Amino acid sequence: MAKFALLAAGLLATAVAALAQKSSVIPLVPAANWRLVNSRNLPLEAARDCGSDPAVENEYGVKALEERTYRLDNFSARVIIEQAQDPSAGYGLYTYYRTAPMVPEKGIDFAVRGPGESLMLRGPSFVRVQWKKDPALSDNDFRALLILVGGTRPSRNALAGLPPALPAEGMVPGSEKYLIGMEVAHRVLPTFRADLIGFAQGAEAQVAAYSIADKQATALAINYPTPQIARVRFGALESFLGVNRERGHDSVFGKRQGSYVFLILNAETPSLADQVLRRFTVQQQVSWDQRYPGDKPFGLQLFEMIIANIIIIMVVAGSGVFGGIAIVLSRRVVARLFPDWSWGHPEEERLIRLNLR
Repeated sequence: MAKFALLAAGLLATAVAALAQKSSVIPLVPAANWRLVNSRNLPLEAARDCGSDPAVENEYGVKALEERTYRLDNFSARVIIEQAQDPSAGYGLYTYYRTAPMVPEKGIDFAVRGPGESLMLRGPSFVRVQWKKDPALSDNDFRALLILVGGTRPSRNALAGLPPALPAEGMVPGSEKYLIGMEVAHRVLPTFRADLIGFAQGAEAQVAAYSIADKQATALAINYPTPQIARVRFGALESFLGVNRERGHDSVFGKRQGSYVFLILNAETPSLADQVLRRFTVQQQVSWDQRYPGDKPFGLQLFEMIIANIIIIMVVAGSGVFGGIAIVLSRRVVARLFPDWSWGHPEEERLIRLNLR
């Protein structure tokens, strides 16, 4: 009886300890059983019914849409996939349609969720996920749909094609936009002369609002193909906009570094513009085999290249002449000091002796 009493007491203590511990289960991958029930291709004009603008989509290279319908029990979700011209263009769509209320999706890179809609970027694909709000649909169930459609993160190659990130300190969430043409530039910067950016010359621009001490300013970062183009465009901006000349609320402050031009718009004070502007820096990599040309005009660089080629030709020709003279002198010296050596008597090399008797 004593043994049974001890065994019962041990089991009771184990059960109490198990009940006292708080157990938690964290699902690493949501396991909702979403099913694809329909898929069809739509023309670009159908973007209006999806919350997009065909003119914006066209500027980023979208030619058509793909509409998918997923279902989980009694719930359904609509997925719109748009193929842009490259990962950076897809990123432009992602930033253009992202709004301030949208928050990043937990555990999924380049995915944000807003009221009734989520946006996701996967390489050149811009993805919209639309659903009707239902309390019975949990966050894990919806996250499972996003993972089913696009995984948890873009591929490494897709990430390499994205533009460099703007400084995150002080940036207003959802304000960053990536521009590659006039259509979106006019909408994002309605009071700015977008024609001065120079999209026709290969410019790419990023816009974001920054907040410092409850004051906001708009930063415009423009990347040009070469430093020479950036220098010319910055000169045009200085002439037409009066860059770094204080003119009240219409003042524009900026600087150029390499192939980048940074402008601060709508800054209330020069000090605010300076604080935002100091956050933008460019780190240039210089290789030993190709020197950075700097800010020299293209004509001067071409002239220097021609002079360098002439010098190389003269060095090669001079080496040939010097080598010929050295050979002649060496033969004469050898003929005088060592008369038996054939090196000093080149005329003997021309004779063929048959030794006939």
